[in-house]
Amino acid sequence: MAKPNVWMSVSDLMTGLMVIFLFITVSYMSQIRRSQQVLVDYVDTKQKLHDTLVASFSKDTAKWQMQIGKDLSMKFTNANVQFESGKSELQPDFKNILNTFLPRYFDILLNSPLQDKIQEIRIEGHTDDVPYPTLDKDPYIANIILSQQRALAVVKYFRQMPAYKAYTPEQKKQLEYWFTANGLSYGKALDSNGEYTQKSGNRIDKGRSRRVEFRIITTGDEVLEDFVEHL
Repeated sequence: MAKPNVWMSVSDLMTGLMVIFLFITVSYMSQIRRSQQVLVDYVDTKQKLHDTLVASFSKDTAKWQMQIGKDLSMKFTNANVQFESGKSELQPDFKNILNTFLPRYFDILLNSPLQDKIQEIRIEGHTDDVPYPTLDKDPYIANIILSQQRALAVVKYFRQMPAYKAYTPEQKKQLEYWFTANGLSYGKALDSNGEYTQKSGNRIDKGRSRRVEFRIITTGDEVLEDFVEHL
């Protein structure tokens, strides 16, 4: 009786394993290429939007004491302009800034060739750490309410502007799709250097912390987060 060809079986097994390994390698390389493209698109979109904002507001940043971050945030750093302690009403000097800033800011985004890359325009309200028991007995929750009111005050003010009313129905729908008003309480309070106190360990600068910030979230942010989660 003939003996089975053991070496032939081992050879077939090794060939099969090599084919499987080849498929895994090709799949992995394809995933790397896709991931690289996601990162390139993400960085390119952020950089182009940042460059556009810097060029458009270069003459105003010093006058308004405004910073344009690489994270596509717009921050007004004058501690005495935006809100009084415990208040959500826009102060007159801040209204004067918003009268010019908001129409130009949204015109830029509505007419940007990267419009389809914009997922969200986040209007963030922030507070100092003063408790407000009339709003809630929990100081953090009370300041969430107050910071949300500050963000909403900006949205309401813009929607009453002649510039907003002059937009087409399609442009208004686009802005409504983009807008979010977020109350962040004192979680991102600032110190006297404009740094987050959570990171710097310094005392809260109450005036600087009472503010709103404008932040563009791109579609790449979500794609990148999803990619990182699946690494």
